[in-house]
Amino acid sequence: MSLLVIGSVAFDAIDTPFGSTGKIVGGAASYIALATSLLYDRVGLVAVVGEDFDFEFIETLKSRGVDTSGLQVKQGEKSFFWHGKYHMDMNSRDTLVTELNVLGTFDPLIPEHLRKPDYVMLGNLSPEVQIKTLERLEHRPKLVMMDTMNFWMDIALPQLQQVLKMVDVLTINDEEARQLSGEHSLVKAARIIQAMGPSTVIIKKGEHGALLFGEGQIFFCPALPLEDVFDPTGAGDTFAGGFAGYIASTGSTSFEAMKKGILFGSCLASFCVEKFGTERIAGITMEDVNTRLKEFHKLIHLD
Repeated sequence: MSLLVIGSVAFDAIDTPFGSTGKIVGGAASYIALATSLLYDRVGLVAVVGEDFDFEFIETLKSRGVDTSGLQVKQGEKSFFWHGKYHMDMNSRDTLVTELNVLGTFDPLIPEHLRKPDYVMLGNLSPEVQIKTLERLEHRPKLVMMDTMNFWMDIALPQLQQVLKMVDVLTINDEEARQLSGEHSLVKAARIIQAMGPSTVIIKKGEHGALLFGEGQIFFCPALPLEDVFDPTGAGDTFAGGFAGYIASTGSTSFEAMKKGILFGSCLASFCVEKFGTERIAGITMEDVNTRLKEFHKLIHLD
């Protein structure tokens, strides 16, 4: 079995009420790959960077067992860059700078040995790139998971609707679910989105946990209450990576397995927000994960 991750590997600059960073490693696929590789040892990455990228981070991914042969390096070009500023509530933010650079012309070239994955995690990218990725695989994966955002709903809704028909699991936040469905009720929103294609919908609610809809059932997983949240950037991607990594590690796509998957996703996301960028999630071990899972069990267990 294998898991293919596609998404952005990029630079971010982050301003929060607790501090600011210069350019640091970010991008959806960076967080997803770090999270999945904690739980599963056959992860392949497809992404693109410029020659200016921090290649020590690529070595970190390799040390975690991630196959980076699908990472394109464009000489003479710059990596994708995003600069954002978070408000005091840490739930809302303003985008200050977006520079597509190499991501603007990204053509997902998948190495031959990565074209038959059992699982696929499509990180937040243009629907066109997500569609190309799926069309270039040599067989239908056991499970296709996808993340998207309101930006693509605004500018590429027809293409987004097309790729939704090709996926099994969609992860989005509550605001995006309401926009995509046109419904305020998240229960109704999930049902409408399921009719668009994905049989399973996961709606992320940040510090208020996540909802799982599938097989006519609903499951809720809380977020772990934390004393300090320094940077929520990448938490949703880390959540998706934890979910995907757990599903791949078990080989099961049942609703029960997905319930445990969002628990693992929530657990890993709780680490991500404790430091800026990828620093925290890149430094944890499975021992750390198992210790924190015990905190989650205490939080949700009833005698």
